[in-house]
Amino acid sequence: MSNELAEKQFCSQSFSHWEAELTLGFAPRGSKTALVNRAHRGPLTVQRPFYPEGGVCHVYLLHPPGGVVAGDQLSITATVEPDAQALITTPAAGKFYRSGGGEARQNVNLSVADGASLEWLPQETIVYEGARLNSSMNIDLAEHARFIGWEILALGRPAAGEGFDNGAATLSWRISRAGRMVYMERLHLDAEAFQARWGLFGHSACGTLFVYPATALQLAAVQELIGDEANRGVTLIEGLLICRGLDRRADLLKGFFERVWGLVRGDVVGKAVCAPRIWAT
Repeated sequence: MSNELAEKQFCSQSFSHWEAELTLGFAPRGSKTALVNRAHRGPLTVQRPFYPEGGVCHVYLLHPPGGVVAGDQLSITATVEPDAQALITTPAAGKFYRSGGGEARQNVNLSVADGASLEWLPQETIVYEGARLNSSMNIDLAEHARFIGWEILALGRPAAGEGFDNGAATLSWRISRAGRMVYMERLHLDAEAFQARWGLFGHSACGTLFVYPATALQLAAVQELIGDEANRGVTLIEGLLICRGLDRRADLLKGFFERVWGLVRGDVVGKAVCAPRIWAT
């Protein structure tokens, strides 16, 4: 057992839990988007912004403990003002460790104003066997906002010979546009869903990617990208593109989502793909 994992399990048993909150605000300042509001409580913060492509503000979320245990609660709020452009990612995979019975909670609230764009592109979340995760994503888009976001989940650690024979992950998405709910989903994954044909059928990685606004042109481009590839799918609902995937490895699924991102970013954000430098380290 690694020292990090042993420490996490000890923390969960001793009821020493983290409650962390992070609030971010983005606004245009001259030719760039600035991080004008940054407030945090507990071990959740960001690095200084990066500008690898000019005006778009790239921000990396940091969670210094390195993982989440039962009883931990993380809350992230980001607001993007009119005409601002922001990209939020993480320097490494998120980790939710084995639970003694309680849940770890993560709540993300994103608000994007008219003329603004937000790209929410965290690296994958690893849910260890026996972990219990409850995650909610609430996205409030103005009528003329632009958004690209994904969530990639890895259940167990197949490279370490670990499946997902116990534990659970509950994922909720709520997306509204101009104050009207346009998409709502609640997904519960446990050991049965992990193995079942109607569930993940043994695939350790699953994910969803959202794009707004999208048209039939973007839908057709992603359908062509998918071709006959198994365990990939895409649909368009009221201007919201929804792309899903299953895979044996989270990095392969992320690679697929990156290709979709490359197809749609120019039309949605108005810029060619510029991958965050942290992904290459």
